[in-house]
Amino acid sequence: MSAEPFTGGCQCGVVRFSTTRLGRPSICHCRMCQKQFGSFFGAFVTAFEDDLAWTRGTPAFFRSSQTVERGFCARCGTPLAYRYDGGIELSIGSFDHPEALEPKVQVNFSKRLPWIERLFETPLNDSAAMAEFHASVVSYQHPDHDTDQWPPEPSAS
Repeated sequence: MSAEPFTGGCQCGVVRFSTTRLGRPSICHCRMCQKQFGSFFGAFVTAFEDDLAWTRGTPAFFRSSQTVERGFCARCGTPLAYRYDGGIELSIGSFDHPEALEPKVQVNFSKRLPWIERLFETPLNDSAAMAEFHASVVSYQHPDHDTDQWPPEPSAS
């Protein structure tokens, strides 16, 4: 998978990355990925270290096993990477346009949570009150595009 640069970074904006070449997007159901993301699975896409640039800051790494290090922002905790002897994978959710990275394969499927197949059958809470609440939220996270500086300087009054 290649195109214009793919960019992304952490929630607080301390770490940003850019790459022009990506491999296969996937989701992993292993317990280590569940814990790294604090979620039901981890979603990654293969990157190439000779093409990957950390354009602002660098991730911290935690060795989760004898073969894997997991990268994250040391300030806000955003999961960013999965590094192993064969290369590096980046978390799909940390990209500025994660919608472009639809997973093509599931790994460690036997480790999936037992109710994952029914997940999207659960009732929706799309009430007017919920929509109003979400519309009122003011986000302090880094926007989904590169910025010259973050956080922005306060505007002069």
